[in-house]
Amino acid sequence: MTATQTNSSLAALVQHFGDTPQHVLVIGDVMLDRYLIGDVNRISPEAPVPVLLIKSEQHCAGGAANVAANLALLGIHTRMIGLIGEDNEASLLLNAMHSHGIDTQAMISTATRPTIAKTRILGGHQQMMRLDQEVTSELTASEASHVTTAIQAALEQQPALVILSDYAKGLLTEAICQHVIHYCRAREIPVLVDPKGRNYHKYRGATALTPNKKETAEACDSQVNDPALIEKASALKTSLALDFLAVTRGEEGISLITESIEHLGATAKQVFDVSGAGDTVIATLAAGLIHGLTPLASLSLANIAAGVVVGKVGTVPITKADLVYALASAQGSMQAHKVSELPDLLQKVAAWKQQGQRIVFTNGCFDLLHAGHVTYLEGAKKRGDKLVLGLNTDRSVSALKGPTRPVVNENDRARVLAALESVDAVILFDEDTPLALINAIRPHVIAKGSDYTADQVVGGQEVLSWGGEIALIDLVEGRSTSNLIKKMHA
Repeated sequence: MTATQTNSSLAALVQHFGDTPQHVLVIGDVMLDRYLIGDVNRISPEAPVPVLLIKSEQHCAGGAANVAANLALLGIHTRMIGLIGEDNEASLLLNAMHSHGIDTQAMISTATRPTIAKTRILGGHQQMMRLDQEVTSELTASEASHVTTAIQAALEQQPALVILSDYAKGLLTEAICQHVIHYCRAREIPVLVDPKGRNYHKYRGATALTPNKKETAEACDSQVNDPALIEKASALKTSLALDFLAVTRGEEGISLITESIEHLGATAKQVFDVSGAGDTVIATLAAGLIHGLTPLASLSLANIAAGVVVGKVGTVPITKADLVYALASAQGSMQAHKVSELPDLLQKVAAWKQQGQRIVFTNGCFDLLHAGHVTYLEGAKKRGDKLVLGLNTDRSVSALKGPTRPVVNENDRARVLAALESVDAVILFDEDTPLALINAIRPHVIAKGSDYTADQVVGGQEVLSWGGEIALIDLVEGRSTSNLIKKMHA
């Protein structure tokens, strides 16, 4: 099977993630990832430190909760077990998990320790400081009893796969890990572990571990730059009676260790933030396995997913739309996937905005594509980073231009426009104006031809109201679809 065929079949499979009632159980150290984002323009007069003017605050599901978020956004039914405190951070974390559709009924609240929280302070895209709130002491007898009871009840609901997401915060003791692994082994339920620390014996008998390079070196009592590290990891896999071991190696990709060793090269084109990449790997690996993929195919999928999330700022889970789009890009047929339905388009736009990219919106009929259209779209793209094109449906073109139009049907027009380098997304709209679409996308720039004035641009005032701008793009004289049609009929 060729690489293109592989990516095509993987994309088709990802589209059907979540179509079955099977679910994944995630057990581990949940935490709240808080981001305080702002601008730094001066140094404090009180001390030689920068002053951050806070512009926004974001709350995300972190740690094991981010593993669950990745699964849920891939369409997988996901249940979560973890410890939270009786505090405001617990409410924020639960809200974040609920927003992704994660089942949190088995979460355990305790009054003896706070919800684990990591507050990252960002000036632009640069992380300036991290503030941690946590207690990592041994579980009390009462906490351990509640955790064990919750886990047993969840296991009896027969998950398709279990993930142990260990952040070394005290939840996943050796007794708890071995209880889960023995129970699942007896029932042929795969157990994947994202490990921490040096005591890997507590994971003995699991299906697989997904340590990063540093964690692997520690577990093998070796060094990160040891040329024999992967061979030592292979011995570790045998000693722990694992089915396979997947070592994530950052810019070097992922190494799959079974009876042999396979290396997958990294896919990221640009790295903004590696936070949560390991969570994405284990979640996507799990999604692939429960849908019948081999460990190698599942890791290939996970490798592409990790390449997507490291290109975003902060702890951002992979989504089904992101992954399908990345697979399409990897197989060289990205253009067709530029044509989007509204839910997928909004996910793409949200991801682009998260990366700080400037969104330009334009719209039109674009019947009989010609040089004037191409030049106009190139000019619109120059006003930002991503160009979204709202394309009139056949019905709306006929309403605007008359019953003989369009000459080219809407699907063909969309596909041809998607092939243009200047166009990043195409969406069909059937309304008389694109106003509802503009309000949903909330672009930074709205572009129209210079034959309009700013007050004539539909959606212009709305874009200005949220701090955007109107761009009037010069047109190529004498180039129009109407002129082409006249010439054909002459």
